[in-house]
Amino acid sequence: MTDEQKKSLESKLWDIANTLRGKMNADEFRDYALGFIFFKYLSEKMHIYANDILSGDGIEYLSLDENTAEGQEILEAVKVEAVEALGYFLKPSELFHQIAVRGSKGEFILEELTSVLNAIERSTMGTESEDDFDNLFEDLDLTSTKLGRTENAKNEIISKVLVHLDAIDFKLEDANADVLGDAYEYLIGQFASGAGKKAGEFYTPQEVSTILARIVTTGKTRLKSVYDPTCGSGSLLLRVAREVKEVGDFYGQEMNRTTYNLARMNMILHGVHYRNFDLKQDDTLETPMHEGMRFEAIVANPPFSAKWSAKDLFQADDRFAPYGRLAPSSKADYAFVTHMLHHLDDNGAMAVVLPHGALFRGGAEGHIREFIIKEKNWLDAVIGLPANIFYGTSIPTCIMVFKKCRETDEVLFIDASKNFEKGKNENYLRPSDVDKIVETFQNRTVEDKFSHLAHLDEIAENDYNLNIPRYVDTFEKEPDVDLTAVTANLKQIEQDMAEVDETIKAFCAELGLEAPV
Repeated sequence: MTDEQKKSLESKLWDIANTLRGKMNADEFRDYALGFIFFKYLSEKMHIYANDILSGDGIEYLSLDENTAEGQEILEAVKVEAVEALGYFLKPSELFHQIAVRGSKGEFILEELTSVLNAIERSTMGTESEDDFDNLFEDLDLTSTKLGRTENAKNEIISKVLVHLDAIDFKLEDANADVLGDAYEYLIGQFASGAGKKAGEFYTPQEVSTILARIVTTGKTRLKSVYDPTCGSGSLLLRVAREVKEVGDFYGQEMNRTTYNLARMNMILHGVHYRNFDLKQDDTLETPMHEGMRFEAIVANPPFSAKWSAKDLFQADDRFAPYGRLAPSSKADYAFVTHMLHHLDDNGAMAVVLPHGALFRGGAEGHIREFIIKEKNWLDAVIGLPANIFYGTSIPTCIMVFKKCRETDEVLFIDASKNFEKGKNENYLRPSDVDKIVETFQNRTVEDKFSHLAHLDEIAENDYNLNIPRYVDTFEKEPDVDLTAVTANLKQIEQDMAEVDETIKAFCAELGLEAPV
């Protein structure tokens, strides 16, 4: 698919999503639009797979009669193989296209559609993929009054969306799942731009995701595993996969149930097999779901300075105990950092987005920061980002990079706070800005007013305060003033003013008026 065709697909999908815009808020119609796109994707994958395994018998999936004994026998055989290969099953009558056709004829399809979505989940019960499909469509509430005041009004708007979607060819036969995956990512980004503060819960700007992904994959072509403890829609995990030839397994945890559902859909839609991702839903700090596991790459954009319990029992938790202090209950930034470090493999790399305050705040945070640098030497780089590049907040942020097996006693500081393009609502990192940050990190380049390699002794002298201006001098000296030229200019101005005064006096005398003093 060409870039032009890709843009056309994105435009068509966004137009369909906008069909619901007047009915509800951005974060609400997001769930419907993305949910129906995902249902269409599952249907087309099922149709293609069933036709493939039935082709040897000369049978087309849609031609099967579901009401005959022979048809049911064939369907049962297809179901066994489909659940093993795809993770789910749909009968011919349950495919997206069939329901859309009935909707286009004015038939009432809401009850049937609800039944089909439930059937997808039921088909996975008792199988390996059960957790990955459990309650996956729970946010598609087809009884919501936001869709319409009457059942007929709801049916009309849903039918309209399905019919428009049905007309789009996802071209899944081309085995290029990333085309639709890219379009899905585009939609998530579009919804984020209109969701205000809520956007930060599920989406990291693509440019920042790219920086994190390229940092943790530096020097690698394959990753055994990648983990995001606050995975949102899963976009950051998927971005890491773009930077290498292969990722073995994806792991993540997300507290928000709706966002967790979106992340699972996003994984499947990008062609990640259900056996190769393990996403969990719960509070990562309070109820970690991947205990005992270590990962080769870890990326995260945790909620900035979130509150957490900081309960005394966590003093004995392996994630926090080595540091001697817990992150304060009012700011969980270092709770996330130490959680991630606990899960980081010895040969791995970790990159996390944090508010600038994490670089210099004292108390327990200062103690933890000093331990990481002085006792462990795990901090590899600090990257200052421009203000106002995240949805829902304008505060300046940074990226902290950690590695456990470092062979240097220097930390790289990069000040990229002035490298951006100003947008209407948010600022943007341009491709050139992203490249400069990543290349500076990869090459450990020192550049005046942009980057600096600080020895651990220098950081110690600064009491482990990592505030970037302490290491990267961005002060722009005012140009030297030429006093001789200034004096000459002042004399010229005085001379000009004297001539003006004489002219005024002569003019007043000519008119017989008293000249102003």
